[in-house]
Amino acid sequence: MTIAVLTPEREIFKGAITSVKVPGTLGEFQVLNNHAPIVSALENGKIEIVTAEGGFNYFDAATKEKKSGTAAGTKITFQIEGGFIEVINNEIALLVQGVSAL
Repeated sequence: MTIAVLTPEREIFKGAITSVKVPGTLGEFQVLNNHAPIVSALENGKIEIVTAEGGFNYFDAATKEKKSGTAAGTKITFQIEGGFIEVINNEIALLVQGVSAL
């Protein structure tokens, strides 16, 4: 499963993942492999990504630097100010407002 997390200013995360938790408008929900197609609005809250084997790139909001990794099971969390999620065929797109470190 792959994900791209984008803000109007930059790419926040791109790579292989095993899961992502997002703050939906009716509560937090998790997307796992082979999730049904969905488009949903997101509230302000925490995003939690767990990486899979393979490469990933992300923007570290605390240090304001672009970083990369390859380790499976790495948890990456950040705060968003609302947005949208789209899931189709194990490809996830998160289009979010501002992002900050937790």
